[in-house]
Amino acid sequence: MGVFGELFNDMTGWLTVGVILFMLVMMGYLFSMFISKSAKKDE
Repeated sequence: MGVFGELFNDMTGWLTVGVILFMLVMMGYLFSMFISKSAKKDE
């Protein structure tokens, strides 16, 4: 856990968290698009 403390003292820690959050948001967005496409296909 000490490594995380050192990371967050520097900007790289927050940058890493930002990138991970951005990837999660993009994954969720693409997944919701995929679900809506497959839902329209079922009609």
